[in-house]
Amino acid sequence: MSTLAEIQEAVTQLNDDEKKALSLWLNSQTAAEPSGEDEQRLLHSLDEAIRAVDAGKGVPIDNVRKLVPSWVAI
Repeated sequence: MSTLAEIQEAVTQLNDDEKKALSLWLNSQTAAEPSGEDEQRLLHSLDEAIRAVDAGKGVPIDNVRKLVPSWVAI
C-alpha cells in the first residue's frame, strides 16, 4: 500500500473537526503562485519604493526597528 493510500484511509477515520483542521493545515503547506497581475503590481510597488528612497524619502532603519514590536503580535 502506498503512503498516499494509507493517508487517505486514515483520513476516513477522522471526525469532521479533525478533517477541517487537516484541510487548513494542508492548505497552509502550499504556496500560492502569484498571478501575472499580482507580480506586476509588486514590481510596480517596488519601483515606487526605490524611487522614494532614492529621493530621500523614507524612514531610517533604526526608527523601523523601534516600530516593529508594535506591529508584531506575541
